[in-house]
Amino acid sequence: MKQSKVRMTMYEHLKVADPTLYKIMKRELQRQRDGAEMIPSENLVSVPVLETLGSVFTNKYSEGYPGKRYYGGNEFIDEAELLAIERAKILFGAEHVNVQPLSGSPANMAVYFALMEHGDTLMGLKLDHGGHLTHGHPVNFSGKTYHVAAYEVDKETEQLDYDVIEALVLKEKPKIILAGYTAYPRRIDWQRFRKIADKCGAYLMADIAHTAGLIAGKALENPVPYCDVVTTTTHKTFRGPRGAIIMCKEALAKKIDKAVFPGLQGGPHENVIAAKAVAFGEALTDEFKQYAKQVIANAKVLAATLERRGARLVSGGTDTHLLLVDVRPFRINGKQAETALDKAGIYCNKNTIPYDPEKPFVGSGIRLGTPTLTTRGMGEAEMEVIGNHIVDVLEHADDDAYLKKKCADVLALCAKFPIYPELQL
Repeated sequence: MKQSKVRMTMYEHLKVADPTLYKIMKRELQRQRDGAEMIPSENLVSVPVLETLGSVFTNKYSEGYPGKRYYGGNEFIDEAELLAIERAKILFGAEHVNVQPLSGSPANMAVYFALMEHGDTLMGLKLDHGGHLTHGHPVNFSGKTYHVAAYEVDKETEQLDYDVIEALVLKEKPKIILAGYTAYPRRIDWQRFRKIADKCGAYLMADIAHTAGLIAGKALENPVPYCDVVTTTTHKTFRGPRGAIIMCKEALAKKIDKAVFPGLQGGPHENVIAAKAVAFGEALTDEFKQYAKQVIANAKVLAATLERRGARLVSGGTDTHLLLVDVRPFRINGKQAETALDKAGIYCNKNTIPYDPEKPFVGSGIRLGTPTLTTRGMGEAEMEVIGNHIVDVLEHADDDAYLKKKCADVLALCAKFPIYPELQL
């Protein structure tokens, strides 16, 4: 590898070495700066997290765990991984933490492999009711490997009915009961789930990928004291790198660790683990706690604005960072709504709603979230503005000229809340 004799920033090196990729990166940065990112599973990491992801930790192979590696030269890698573990334990009060899972899906897979045999019963929320593919959907490994007894939300309230869930649990006797969702905007009664699990001797598992940052920031209740095992991604509301962790009771630690490595993964991505440590350190600050509270406050104002303009919110509102909006009152489907909002510089994702007559790739709803806009510094006043923009777009979804004008309004709003001024691409 030829070394440059000229001191340059990392991106200046990239500009010289690969101008094609550099131009793509530059355009993506501009897109993020110009648009209102409202996909609930996305966020903006700090510059220190970005720096750590592109650090020398990338160069090291470190199969195994701290103190028990299959390669030499891991003394500093061990320090970084142990730091990530310790900070996660403090954030959630967890007895044991594995920070090596590469993402949320393999984290869930590791838990299943550790605690179930093929054919055992898994109980999670249906995908079109707010669950996740790995919670037992037929096209996913979880639905192919295990017997799935899925539960649903109530048709009237579009919220969890714990009495109905309990009756299903007692009938099906699952090995794992899974709570924690991707498109369910309400608080979860972890204590009630614990009581239900105890009645049939099931493991209680939480997948808090979407709400982990709000939980770490003390804005939502922590499921760790009630659950046998908890998985989460480290991006989304957590505002860290793309990856995952598994938290569990000490009694399950060996099973979980063995399922991750050597069961499913080889060498961990230590640059990502180090970046997780940075993000966890940020989440321990008072500033992050205020951020988590503001995310929810912003979501509530956004919800009220949309409802006032005639939108129908699934479950009647939100207690978290996300909203699920039924767009059928605007005589469009989810795919059409997503496309129209995209043209206006507002990024969301089409989504099924409970008991949806549409196919998943079309959907009758859109999923909106406030994490990224809150990271940019927007507050309740901006949520009211953006909420009105959203309804304006939904009402004029087929009018490209109108959407172009609306995009200029969105651009002007985002320009008041600039991101990554340090990155001079």
